[in-house]
Formats: sequence, C-alpha cells, structure tokens
Amino acid sequence: MFKFLKEVVAGSGSGLKDFPYTIGSNPQDRHMVAGRNGVKRLRTVRHPNILSFLHSTEAEVADGPAIKHTIYIVTEPVMPLSEKLKELNLGGTQRDEYFAWGLHQISKAVSFLNNDCKLVHGNVCLASVVVTQTLDWKLHAFDVLSEFDANNEASGSPMLQFEWLVGMQYKPMELSKSDWASIRKSPPWAIDSWGLGCLIYELFSGAKLARTEDLRNTASIPKSLLPDYQRLLNSTPTRRLNPSKLIDNSEFFQNKLVETIQFMEILNLKDTFEKDSFFRKLPNIAEQLPREIVLKKLLPVLASSLEFGSAAAPALTVLLKMGSWLPTDQFSIKVLPTIVKLFASNDRAIRACLLHHIDQFGESMSAQTVDEQVFPHVATGFSDTDGTIRELTLKSMLILAPKLSQRTISGSLLKYLSKLQVDEEPGIRTNTTILLGNIASYMNDGTRKRVLINAFTVRALRDTFPPARAAGIMALSVTGSYYEMTEIATRILPNIVVLTFDPDSDVRTKAFQATDQFLQIAKQHHEKLNTGDNRVAESTGVKLKPGNAGLLGWAMSSVTQKGKPSDHAPISTANANNSQASTALTAAPETQASTPAYAQSTSSSLDQAAPASARSSEDGWGELEDDNIHEENSDKDGWDDVDPFEDKPSPSLLSNIQAAQKRPVAQPKQAVANSSKSNPLKAPKSEDDPLWGPIAAAPPKSAAKPADIKPSTSHNDEDDLWGSIAAPPPKSSGKPLKPAAANSDDLWGAIAAPPPGTKARPLASSGKGRGTKPAQPKLGAQRIGRTSSTGM
Repeated sequence: MFKFLKEVVAGSGSGLKDFPYTIGSNPQDRHMVAGRNGVKRLRTVRHPNILSFLHSTEAEVADGPAIKHTIYIVTEPVMPLSEKLKELNLGGTQRDEYFAWGLHQISKAVSFLNNDCKLVHGNVCLASVVVTQTLDWKLHAFDVLSEFDANNEASGSPMLQFEWLVGMQYKPMELSKSDWASIRKSPPWAIDSWGLGCLIYELFSGAKLARTEDLRNTASIPKSLLPDYQRLLNSTPTRRLNPSKLIDNSEFFQNKLVETIQFMEILNLKDTFEKDSFFRKLPNIAEQLPREIVLKKLLPVLASSLEFGSAAAPALTVLLKMGSWLPTDQFSIKVLPTIVKLFASNDRAIRACLLHHIDQFGESMSAQTVDEQVFPHVATGFSDTDGTIRELTLKSMLILAPKLSQRTISGSLLKYLSKLQVDEEPGIRTNTTILLGNIASYMNDGTRKRVLINAFTVRALRDTFPPARAAGIMALSVTGSYYEMTEIATRILPNIVVLTFDPDSDVRTKAFQATDQFLQIAKQHHEKLNTGDNRVAESTGVKLKPGNAGLLGWAMSSVTQKGKPSDHAPISTANANNSQASTALTAAPETQASTPAYAQSTSSSLDQAAPASARSSEDGWGELEDDNIHEENSDKDGWDDVDPFEDKPSPSLLSNIQAAQKRPVAQPKQAVANSSKSNPLKAPKSEDDPLWGPIAAAPPKSAAKPADIKPSTSHNDEDDLWGSIAAPPPKSSGKPLKPAAANSDDLWGAIAAPPPGTKARPLASSGKGRGTKPAQPKLGAQRIGRTSSTGM
C-alpha cells in the first residue's frame, strides 16, 4: 500500500499493479488501454508546444450503482481552444494574426513528433488543442499516438492501434480505408498534415468539421494561407506538405505578432543593436496588437527577459507601458515583482530608467517593500559619480519618502541629502532644498527642528547659485507652519531680509514675499498675545498656511547644461496643484568656487553671526536622530558638520561677537597713530566694492550676548542691558585730522564720526596724516575681531 502511494506521489501511473485491492474493471477495456497510452506518451514526450504533464493516477469512482474506473491527469492550467476563441472574440487582422501564431505553434509540435521523434499523432483537430494562461496553443490528446512503423510495409496489422478513436471526418482516404501498407510507404507527416488542414478549416470557418467533403469549401481561408492549405490536404499522401516547410515558407506566418514573439523568445541570441532597434519599435507595435495577447503573452515574456538580463534598458519603458494597461491588482502581481528585482541591477541604464519612471509604479509598492527592498538599492545613487543618476535618485525620493520609516528617514536619507546640498552640481543643490521642503511633513517634530532651518538658512540662502537661494526662501515659506515664533523672529526673518537686495531679481521678489508672510505670522502672534493667548509664546508658531504652500516644483536639470549664474531664469514658483511641476530653466552653471559664497556685492552683508538660539547647530543641520534612534557617529554625518562659508576657517561666530563687544569705545590717540603706521587694517576682497563699502550700514546682530559673558569694562555702567549688543563705532585706519585737539575728557570725542573717505587730498592742517587714505569700514561684526598691535 505504501509503495503504491509513494509511486502515485512520485508521478508514476504504474502503481495500480501494486494496489493491494481488487479493482472491479475490465483490464481489456479499450478506452482504458487507450487512456493509459495517452498518459504514457504525454509523460515521455516533452516540447514547448506540447501540453506539460505533471502527474497522473487511477481510481475507482462510484457512478450510481456502478463503479467507474477513472484516469486522472494533472497538467498545466489550460482551456479548450474552442472556448478560448469565443472568450477572446477577435476579428479582422487581429484574429488572423493570433490564428497565425497559434497555428505556428501547433505546426512546430506536429513537426517535432513527425520529423524528430518519428511519431504519428493521428488525431490533429480543433479538439486536440488547448490554450494556456499566456494564450499559447499546445497540442494534447495523445491516446492515438503511435510510432511510425515504416519497416513493416507488407504488414496488414494496424500501425495506429487506437485509430478507432478518430472521427471519420478527420481521417484521410488511406486511413479511412485502413490501407496500412500505403500508410507505411507514406512520409511520417502524411496523416498529421491532413489533420493540420482540418484544424485550419475549423479555425476560420468557426464550425466543427462535419464531413470530409466540407474541406473543399475554401471561402473562409485567408488567401495567403490557401496554397499551403491545399497542399496539406493533397489526396496523394506523398505530396502532402511537411509541417516544417509550412513553418518556414508560409506567407501567412509573416506578421507583426509572430515576428515579435519569435524575436523575444530568442532575445538572448540578439546583439545590442538589434535589441535597441526592436524595443524602440515595440511600443508602437504593441498598440496595434490585441490588448489581451499583449498583456498575457508579450508582457510575461518581456518581464522574464528583463529579470534574467537578456533585455536592455529600453525594454523597461515598454514593460511599464504595457503594465499601465493592467488593473492595479494585476499590475502588482505581474509587473511589480520584476521591477523590485531590477532595482538590484548593476546596469546603470536600467537604474536610470527605473528612477526616471518611478512615478508610474512607485505608488503601487507597499511601504515595507520600499523601506526594506527598494531604498537600500536606490540609495547607492546618491553617491554615484554620474550627476544624472544623483539627480534622478534625488527626485525619486518625492515618491519614495512617504513610504519610508522614521528610522530610514533620520538615519539614512537625511544624511545623503546633507551631502547633496553641497554637491558640485548647482541644480542638484537646488533640488535638494526643494525636496526637503516637500518631504518635511514626513519627518517627526524632533527631526524637523534639527534639520529644516539649518538646511535652508545656513546652506540654501548662502548658495552662490541664485535658484538655490530662491529655493531656500520658498522652502522656508512652505514649511512656515513648523517653526516657533522665536525661530521666525531670530533665525528666519533676519536671513530672508538680507536677500531683499540680492543681485538676482527673482530672489529679491521671493524674499519680499516671504518677509511679508512671516511678518504676517508675527502680527498674528502679537495679536494673540494681546488677547491673552499665552500658549502661542510657549510652543509653536501661528499655524498660518503659507501663501505658496504645496509641493515645490523641481528647479531644473543642471548635469548636462552649463552656463553662468546671470544666464539663469528664475526658479519655478510653487504649484499647489502639481506635485511635480518642472520649470524650464535654460542652463546651469559650473561650480563657481570651491567654497560656497555669495556674489561679491552681497557677501559682506550676508556674513553675519548666527542667533544665540541656533548655537547648538549653527554650523549645519544639527544632529539627525529620531527620538527613539541613537546611531553611532550620527552627529558627524548630518548638517552639523557644515564648514563656514569662507575661504579659510575662522574663529567661531560667538568668539567674533565677543571680540567685537570687548572693543574699547574710545581709543587712545597714541594707539591710533601707531596702528595706522605699523599695522593698518586691510578690508577683505569681498568688502572692497566701492558701491557698498563706504556707505553700507553694519548688519544687525541676530545673536544676543550669552549671560555668562561680562560686557566690556570700557562701558561706564556694567549693568547696561544694551552694552552686550551695541554696535561698535565705525573704524578708520586714517589718523584724525587734529589729534592735538583730542581731549580724554571730551564726552563726544570718543564717538565722533571719522572723516569721510575720499580720494581727494586732505586740506593741509597740522601736517600729519597728509595723503592718508582712510580704510573702508567693516560690514560684518565678526570681521572686526581681528587684532592689531594695539589689541584691536
């Protein structure tokens, strides 16, 4: 008993002889013998166009009072051809193309049996053809199949032992007369070629063959197939057309569907040029083919070719186009698994194509799939040497970021974006800022506080590329509802107001808009305080939706276009109705300096101290860590490691402020003289601009003096609350016109304005200081911290 079951599980149909029970069936039953012959033949004959055998067994089944002996055969899922044709309901050219492909497959199966295996099927007709789930035609019904016995021509015994199963209308003349001698003298394909003719008639007539004489009615047969049809049904067996010749020479098989499927089946044998040419044409061809055939036949073949590496990157575009014709649930089953596997490909062209079209399938991927399987592979593109890959990777995050976990966003994504914000490509820097503004809602509160303001003010607003500065302003505006009133007043507004006199008109326009927006928030904050709503002052800012809220549009692609900053058109404004609106900026410049800096006319004005509230992260984005995440060295991988935007490292901003505050209000006259002679102060190059240097007012200090630092002893009152933030007096390296008149008791002498800077020779007075050109005053408080021989 166990042996029988073991053989059944193993797929053997011979376990019946070892079955330890008596079976109430006639072992001489002709149908049972023919059935066993069919199972045996189907199990041993393997071909792509022959039905695939999986398993078989025999069992007794009660049929009323009687017992019926039944043979069970397990095969691949199929459907009878007659039923499938009714379901497809094709017509015209599409019907003929599909019939051509099906007949091509059945002809290959018959040719394999006749020419390669020297077997005769004996019952080729519409009923012996089934259709798979991919709409392929396969030959089955092997009950009559037998070896071709050509060596026993004189024998009168039947060569086809079970030919009585074949209907008379399908039998050629020699078989209906049981002329076995003539059959053995004929070629092996003679009987089955006749069967192919019967199949062609039933296909195009749409009716089952009732009698042999109906084969003469050729009205429904296509003209391109008619000559071959007549040769298949030749009354002389030796002159009938070999199925292999039908495959190779028939004009009917030369159509788009057959040629397309044949090419894809041998894709790995084609060279790169042939593949590229084929896949460029395939989208247009697919539009003309029956939609169901494309989705059930071409799409699986294409997906398999991509998955196993025989298809090139252009095939991915075709796959996505075909996949767009599927319902959402079918797309997730038939296309997405292949796409997810392709993200691990080392082919840069495939990776670029995936990123370029990610909007077509990104929404269909689950959050778990994106976080665990897709993002680890996509993230390699952030550090790719090809700027195009880096930019496409950056833009793909707009689709993928909503599906990432907080651990991945804080622990990985933001660290990559931190590096991209100082990328050599200005367009990438700009789009990084735009992306941060768009994905801010997916960060937790702690991450937003550490990242956003630092990323937008310390980096974006100080970028040399005008669209990058504009993007920083827009990003601040879009994320305005996330900032506390203190941050708006001390960190955001001071940095935006500076850009109201930016050289770029678009930056200035956006700066004014953002200033108005944040001032409106401040006014609402003020009004709520006046009405007694003190909660506003304690926690978050006023939840005012920014005027240009919504997804920011991408700036441009700068990796293939070069130019100068002055050649660029303004960055696109935010578009609330278009999640990926793109602007057509003309070009992108090359990196203009090794360290980001403003244009010359604004560099000195923008070089100012950070507010005291930002000291913990004044050099970058701060620590990028989730409330529940503590990664090693996380404080070295984010925006906290941003170097100051100067040519050389300078003392910390706080030290510069303290040095400026300790400067004496009144300088001893002798010290001034020595200073002007021995070590005159030189203004940096960025402050030598004659248009702004002599008349520019010192920028407002946005950082208050820390509580533990005492004010300078030169102040008369140590309790003076303003002393720590008072602006230093204008500085001049020139000698006073009348030093003898200076009196240490003169209350006004210490704050008297220096003589105006002019290139004209000074009037002769005491003879001292003749021709001395006064130094231009400093614009930034931190620059005044330089020391001289007098301690200035």
